[in-house]
Amino acid sequence: MTCTDFLSQLTDYFDGQIDPELLDEVQKHVRECHHCEVVLDTTSKTISIYREHEIYEFPQELRERLHSAIMAKCKGRC
Repeated sequence: MTCTDFLSQLTDYFDGQIDPELLDEVQKHVRECHHCEVVLDTTSKTISIYREHEIYEFPQELRERLHSAIMAKCKGRC
């Protein structure tokens, strides 16, 4: 399984609509591919936060860095 194959199965994975054999391949790939492990973990946490309506407060320093990065990206476009 490639990273592209993994990403194409991600929705079915989270919906629980993935064939058991394919699920084994996805899980094996995630164990061997750090990038896809991070994608799976981040997506899982994002879904969990959204479903639970948790408010996540960013530390002030991170909030300022994100704001600066967004403003720098938008400069000239907005």
